[in-house]
Amino acid sequence: MITTDCLRHLPLFDGVPEALLHAAAQDAADVHVNEGEYLIREGDTAAFFVLLDGELAVTKEVAGATRPVDTYRPGDSFGELPLLLGTAATVDLRAQSPVRAMRIEGPEFLTLLAHAEELAGRVLANMSRRVGNLQRVTLDTPQAVTMLVGSADDLHCFGLRDFLSRNQVVFRWLDPASSALTCALPAGVLGGPLPAVVLPGGAVLRQPSVRDVAAQVGLQIEPTLPEYDVVIVGGGPAGLAAAVYGASEGLCTLLIEKEAPGGQAGTSSRIENYLGFPTGLSGGELSARALRQARRFGAEVVTTREVAGIRPGQGTHEVLLDGGTRVRARSVVLTMGVSWRTLPLPGTERFVGRGVWYGAARTEAPGTRGKDVYLIGGGNSAGQAAMFFSNYARRVSILIRADHVEKGMSQYLIDQLRARENVRICECCEVTALHGDAHLKALTVHHSATGEDEHVETDSLFVLIGADARTDWLGDTLLRDERGYVCSGLDLAPEGVWPLKRDPFPLETSVPGVFVAGDVRRGSVKRVASSVGEGSMSIALVHQYLALATHDRTGAP
Repeated sequence: MITTDCLRHLPLFDGVPEALLHAAAQDAADVHVNEGEYLIREGDTAAFFVLLDGELAVTKEVAGATRPVDTYRPGDSFGELPLLLGTAATVDLRAQSPVRAMRIEGPEFLTLLAHAEELAGRVLANMSRRVGNLQRVTLDTPQAVTMLVGSADDLHCFGLRDFLSRNQVVFRWLDPASSALTCALPAGVLGGPLPAVVLPGGAVLRQPSVRDVAAQVGLQIEPTLPEYDVVIVGGGPAGLAAAVYGASEGLCTLLIEKEAPGGQAGTSSRIENYLGFPTGLSGGELSARALRQARRFGAEVVTTREVAGIRPGQGTHEVLLDGGTRVRARSVVLTMGVSWRTLPLPGTERFVGRGVWYGAARTEAPGTRGKDVYLIGGGNSAGQAAMFFSNYARRVSILIRADHVEKGMSQYLIDQLRARENVRICECCEVTALHGDAHLKALTVHHSATGEDEHVETDSLFVLIGADARTDWLGDTLLRDERGYVCSGLDLAPEGVWPLKRDPFPLETSVPGVFVAGDVRRGSVKRVASSVGEGSMSIALVHQYLALATHDRTGAP
């Protein structure tokens, strides 16, 4: 335990009255860390520490690489920077030898500073030095950034932009048509086919596939093992939650995502009703945090690969990937989510990426600066997108078929939209035609309340009109409803398709050991929080299934 004797001889506490020393010792935790373990990870909840024994290496990830920041030795204090700024921990601290440290929580730390002027002065001096160290590491780190060169109207370039952005790959997009960026174009790149990807080392990829790019920027595109305890199909909120809990609880875990972790939620510009984030966060931020968490626990995350089928087996199932790759799985969790419903108008497909977008990719927001932007959809996704684009666009119009926006959108979001001067909500409206040659130029909007058609000029239309399950690849392997959603639990009983004497687990499909979670499950609540909960729950059920399977195989009690 921490005593006043531990603190009395530390320079940090020189001149601090005995009563305050006693109070600090009473409030402090006595923390011990083994060599090689982390005392703090970047993003952890902040606290104030004084190192009593051992040595800590201070590092920070900058531009995808781990950079040394400092080394702490006995007598050093740290943690004041995030506490005083109200942020999470900004660096990693790893023990270079067995470590003993005193930990004081935020409220007690602030009380101590308020009553010990000399201590406060030393802490603020340390804080200034910490800021200088972080600034030095950040500014001195070479910014080796991947560059994408291609036209805004090139669908291939649009696909690469979307892929890199959603996979959290830092890159810079250079459009040859923009004279402001001409000076930044690498020599010789314009002399060949576009789009081109220029890697940090100077290598140039001409018209590459997303899988080619993924392999070159450090993303995993192949499983490393022939068999896993659990294979998760789909990297949306449910899949990421399953990967985090599966890997953290000791299961050999593989997550397969054909596009980018985050799924449909990853394209959301703002999620404001997610528990624990009172100011909201973007779908991309939520996905990035969950992805780092899953990888930190040891989950394998494979991108650009599509699951083509599942072959049920006794004890293990076979998961078939495109390209002929096969992996065995003791259990499977299906978390494919849903895909945006397409706009049922003639010629829509030729405008996708050329003025028409499904979802609300944040990468497209700067391109709407000063423009009139239109969104189709009356749900929260459309409202969140409108709020985000209103920071760039001259005007944002939300077109809704319903006669009242309250039928599909949360009230808090409606209130925010109505408070924005450059946002208008257009009820009883429907887009009936798209106009343009190589790029979208205008829309025809039908007003059902008056029967009139309106011609509006715009080159930016974002479509958020709901989503559908894309599960045709499952064939007859699993029971699905008429809309393609996967049935599970109690839904199986009336159909008489459950093959075992025991009842199915709540999220278990018609194939024992194959579970489903999130939006693709029949009867699910279409909310991010619900998907995260189901993904987490699926791993608890997987554990029960694996334990039962082991019992049946070995006959152990």
